[in-house]
Amino acid sequence: MRLTLTENQNAIAPVFLQSRFWADFKVEAGWSYVRYDARLDDGPYAGSIFTLTVMERGLGVGFRFAYVPHGPSVALEPAGRTGLLVALAKALRGLVSGSCLFIRFDPVWYEAEDASGEASSDRLATPPRPVFSAPLRKASDVQPPDSVVLDIARPDDDLLAGMKPKWRYNIRLAEKKGVTVASEGSGSLGEFYALYEATAARDRIAIHPASYYERLFGLEVAGSAEPKPDIRLWMARHEGLALAGIVTVFYGDEATYLYGASGDEHRNLMPAYALQWAAVKAARDAGCRSYDFYGIPPTDDPKHAMSGLYRFKTGFGGEIRHYAGAWDYVLRPAAYAAFRAAERARLFWHKALRKRLGR
Repeated sequence: MRLTLTENQNAIAPVFLQSRFWADFKVEAGWSYVRYDARLDDGPYAGSIFTLTVMERGLGVGFRFAYVPHGPSVALEPAGRTGLLVALAKALRGLVSGSCLFIRFDPVWYEAEDASGEASSDRLATPPRPVFSAPLRKASDVQPPDSVVLDIARPDDDLLAGMKPKWRYNIRLAEKKGVTVASEGSGSLGEFYALYEATAARDRIAIHPASYYERLFGLEVAGSAEPKPDIRLWMARHEGLALAGIVTVFYGDEATYLYGASGDEHRNLMPAYALQWAAVKAARDAGCRSYDFYGIPPTDDPKHAMSGLYRFKTGFGGEIRHYAGAWDYVLRPAAYAAFRAAERARLFWHKALRKRLGR
């Protein structure tokens, strides 16, 4: 498979993580990036054009790595996907920094299943997801490899009908009990972050410093032809008290739920349900056609540490998507092997030992 890459910093990306906004935001965290227009030159998809944002970051030992978040965003049959990623990697090899150990792809291809229905033994089976062959190697995931996406281009009654009965009940309960939801903007970030700290302590998860969210709301990208990301902070309140909050982004025809936080008080008022319902309706009214709840465990396993998250997000209905996750094309095999050993050790500490010690 042959392709042509042409640098174009003003390329228009169809997905948020490929956008110039997100790339500029990550620059402030130490990343660099180049954006390309890519064109397939041969094969059954000859003439297909897509945008590719390629980011780079240092590894702290004189090496770097390149990363392609949620790209390439091009429709392709499974048989041609490995070939496309390898062709992209070979084209990028001479364009990325000479100190890059590998190029990590995080494509948007996925296998899907319906989120409706009750839990069953089928939900405990290893989910199907796209896989690639050598020379690509499965890597540690960067973006959540599993999510649930809701079709929101429908009237309220249809959206409610697609939810589990308890979810409809909880949405109405929150309204009946006087929970109000509003998009309040960055002025409420202090209250949101206090709730987020409570959530992190309760669920033993790591969060960014407050400055991260301040930068997210404060960043402006001038001169871009892309859709302007509409980033909103939603707060649920009861008699003025902040109970919970979420951050969403509307980009083109896709909405994504990025972050969520809740306090320890009045959780019986179901503010989390009210927040999602308000955000879904606002996204639809803004022209979005889908709402991505962004990140769930791979299966409905009650033993999983985040099993509650799986049930909460899938209860709204929609389509469960199992993505390929991250895959590496290795540029420097010896140094890459050392890096992967260190990366696995770090992930084991954060995802296993640290949580066990916390308990």
